Amino acid sequence: MTVRRQYPETPLVGAAAAVFDSAGRVLLVQRGRSPRAGSWGLPGGMVEVGERLTEAAAREVHEECGVAVEIGGVAGVFEPITHDEAGRIEYHYVVIDFWATLSGGEAVAGDDAAGLAWAGMADLDRYDLLPETMQVIQDAHALWSAARADTTIQSKRDR
Repeated sequence: MTVRRQYPETPLVGAAAAVFDSAGRVLLVQRGRSPRAGSWGLPGGMVEVGERLTEAAAREVHEECGVAVEIGGVAGVFEPITHDEAGRIEYHYVVIDFWATLSGGEAVAGDDAAGLAWAGMADLDRYDLLPETMQVIQDAHALWSAARADTTIQSKRDR
């Protein structure tokens, strides 16, 4: 079944991930295709039939960036709706955003990405991110940081 992304009959479901490395930098992707070609955001894409959201997020990160990730939890839901000049809905996605930890590989731009960057939280303004994307990254970073702190506390207890 082919799904129309432009002028869809129904909202399309996607999954994305704010991936953090051990230094706390987030992996950003420069879009290579419409919508928003050339802009920066989180790696992600469409959920395939029969695929779980976490599987879709991990697959999309690998396809776009060439890295393996460990998916944490949901960081937010993003619902971009784009209208054309006539006011018709040209794009409508419902994207579930996860936080994730880099677990392997070297980040390299895949065919969907025009570029990649590891960005520190203080450097995010350089990428002209959508306000919603910036909020998801901040929320994801807080969740990732809390999970790391919990892991550190637990490993100290186990010693």
